[in-house]
Amino acid sequence: MAALAKVVARQRAEMDRLRDQAATSAVLERAKGAVMALTGCTPDAAVEDLLQRAEAGNRTLLEECWITLGSLPPLGAPAGLPGDDVPAAPLSAIPGPAGPRSVPAGTAVPAGRDSCAPDDGFTALGRLGKALAHVATPQDLAGCLLEELAADADADALLIFRSLPAGGLELIGHAGIDATLAAQWARVPPLSGVAAFEALRTREPRWLEDFAADRERHLLIGDPPERWLSRAWLPVPAGDEAEVCLGVLRARSGTFSPRDRQLLKAVVRLCAGWLRSFGTRPERSAAASAAAAQPVFDSLPGSAMLLTPLRGSSGEVEDYRIDAATEEAADVVGRTGGQLLGRRILECFPGMADEALWHGCLRTLATGEPFEGEPFACQEVVDGVAELATYAVHAARLGDALVVTWVRRDSSDRQEQRLADVQRLGNLGWANWNLVTGEGNWSSQTFVVMNRDPALGPVRLTDLPRLALAEDAPVLTHAVQELVRAGRPFDVPFRIRAGDEVRHLRMVAEVVTDTGNEPVEVHGCVQDLTAQRSAELALVESEQAIVTQHGVLHAERTLAARLQHALLPLPTRPVHLAGLRVEVAYLPAQSGIHVGGDWFSAIELPDGDALFVVGDVAGHGIDAVATMAQLRFTAKGMVITGSSLTGALARLNTLLLHSRDSHGTATMVLARYDPGERCLVWAQAGHPPPLLVRDGQARRLDRPLGILLGACSDPDFQEARCVLEPGDRVLLYTDGLVERPPEGIDHGLDRLAAALAAHPADEPGSLAPLLDSVLDGDRRDDVCVVDIRVPSSPR
Repeated sequence: MAALAKVVARQRAEMDRLRDQAATSAVLERAKGAVMALTGCTPDAAVEDLLQRAEAGNRTLLEECWITLGSLPPLGAPAGLPGDDVPAAPLSAIPGPAGPRSVPAGTAVPAGRDSCAPDDGFTALGRLGKALAHVATPQDLAGCLLEELAADADADALLIFRSLPAGGLELIGHAGIDATLAAQWARVPPLSGVAAFEALRTREPRWLEDFAADRERHLLIGDPPERWLSRAWLPVPAGDEAEVCLGVLRARSGTFSPRDRQLLKAVVRLCAGWLRSFGTRPERSAAASAAAAQPVFDSLPGSAMLLTPLRGSSGEVEDYRIDAATEEAADVVGRTGGQLLGRRILECFPGMADEALWHGCLRTLATGEPFEGEPFACQEVVDGVAELATYAVHAARLGDALVVTWVRRDSSDRQEQRLADVQRLGNLGWANWNLVTGEGNWSSQTFVVMNRDPALGPVRLTDLPRLALAEDAPVLTHAVQELVRAGRPFDVPFRIRAGDEVRHLRMVAEVVTDTGNEPVEVHGCVQDLTAQRSAELALVESEQAIVTQHGVLHAERTLAARLQHALLPLPTRPVHLAGLRVEVAYLPAQSGIHVGGDWFSAIELPDGDALFVVGDVAGHGIDAVATMAQLRFTAKGMVITGSSLTGALARLNTLLLHSRDSHGTATMVLARYDPGERCLVWAQAGHPPPLLVRDGQARRLDRPLGILLGACSDPDFQEARCVLEPGDRVLLYTDGLVERPPEGIDHGLDRLAAALAAHPADEPGSLAPLLDSVLDGDRRDDVCVVDIRVPSSPR
């Protein structure tokens, strides 16, 4: 029992110690704020001052804090705190009013205060310091501040916002506004144009004293905003950062007087300690944040949305869900406001998939650093008139979500951006020189063009020729002298050295004269023409090379055409081979300047059979013609000497593979006709199949196995047989007759078969109309056709 009693006693003692420590911490923070407000010192200096006063008065730190809060200087007293032998720095920075201040109508006067008594910042701070001792919540603090500042600073409403770790603001206290407005502004996304954000970011107060101008630049609280015509937003200091911002709203217009400004700055310093002693609130869920943000979005102008990232199985963001949107937000199909909620961002705004915008939003989501996209143009209708507006996309993080806004650039921003774009795109910059003072002023792009460090500043006008190459300096010097002496404008090209390169520049300048016609200023611009000069030189060289190459190609085409004509003579009339009537057509390509490698052969063999060959060598020019000749004569020689069709193809494949002068690959059809049996035996190597026309119907012959020549070292070729009947027609051709990009070759074969069936004429010369009906437009490849006819009756 004794041991348990000791444990309980120790626990009670520890609880008493923690309770005293918590009370001491709260009072210490408030006392520190009072010292900071009165002396303008730092938080550490305020603690040190309190410790010194407690030690000098033989008091505890807690006692000294209570004395400080309860004994602020009375009217006209110096700024020192009780217990000082020598007053601290004077509080003249907070001037008192010349006479009594009246309390606005409807403002309650606290008990014990005379509304007509003279007052100054000291007594207000004293009353506020005592009142803070009884404040328990930020809401109480807002009411206390408004009660004290209503008469002393004409305050009509007061709001206290605190920044959230993930971005945005939270309304933690308010007074003078109704519950509906407070609910609408309970959560503020990190939007541009919110004065509280600007005050927290710069740690400087924002004084909104011109309502007409302020409503153009800022998002103003109020329904309507005209309820408060002047406002002040003051960051509450907290070490190296500011997390709380205090807003004072006034119904009257006009500026805040120096006394009011100093008083409000002292008030926020006085509140700093109390706010630091107030604990933080737990973060809300994403759904709660979206629900709380929508009322704010309902009251915001412009186009803005709250986007929640949707992640895939890998954890990467695949899309965003629209959880809140302003009424003016509209997607590509015209849906607005609440119609967008719950939809995917890529469904509503496909432009968000742009690489720079997408990765910029991902970077903001990961780092919290705001993103601003490149400006883009968009046509909109204003008062029934279509006009082109410029917008920029802003993205900021709010918890685990993004707030994306489309901000319209005003005319001055657009003009400035256009000027910067013109200088950047034109690679030029402007420069001014004052001839009276000799000073110059250059745009940033001029320093880039002139390859000069901006830290060195612009050069004087008379020193400008020193930047040019030695051979160009005299011309530029003379132009500058004539400009200054006679006011004669100049347009002079010159060169400068920029590292290892030489830049070609052009400068245009003119003078501005005074009323006495004396030159007082020079306006000019300089442009980098290096790329243009390089392009001009390259163009001259290219033209010379083209002329030379054109001559070479023309000579090559002439030679190839003559060689082809010599190797591949075309008969002028049908020929009769082994009882068959044969017509041949060769049409060169209409586009291009090279001669192709299409060829044919139709001969009667020593045993009375007929040999038909159609081939196509890959490529054009002399090499293709040479390979064509090699294959044409070799194929005929092999078949004449007794080689089978498949054997001839196999040997020709070996010839292409082992010949250094070969042109690569080729396709071919070999066909042998036996007049006794009226049998056509044929083999192919990667070539389109022959077409057979019988009884007015055209069809393709089934292709036997075979790949193009020169493709592999061990090909497999097979033969096919077809017994011809009187009146049959067989067409051998190259792929130029059926290929027509971008359609497939099957379409071309079907088109050719339909044309054959539609041109059944048996008289000589019927091949030309057939080709005219199949071919249209410019031919990109040569066409070679062998038309074989079996007579309807024996000859």
